[in-house]
Amino acid sequence: MVSKTLAVKNAANPIDNPEIIRVTSDVDQVACNGGHPVLGHPITYYTFDDTNSVECGYCDRQFVRQSK
Repeated sequence: MVSKTLAVKNAANPIDNPEIIRVTSDVDQVACNGGHPVLGHPITYYTFDDTNSVECGYCDRQFVRQSK
């Protein structure tokens, strides 16, 4: 039997494994609300820079713009 503590410790952790969302190359701005209507966070908007990726300051989701 696996202990509950061990099971939680080995569970996928969004901080260690942030969600990566890929968007098309013509997108200049993205919005993030945490992805869950009840457990999410305030909606925030991000603009892509020269690196073609941005990270949400609340939930660490990564938005990656595909190259042209």
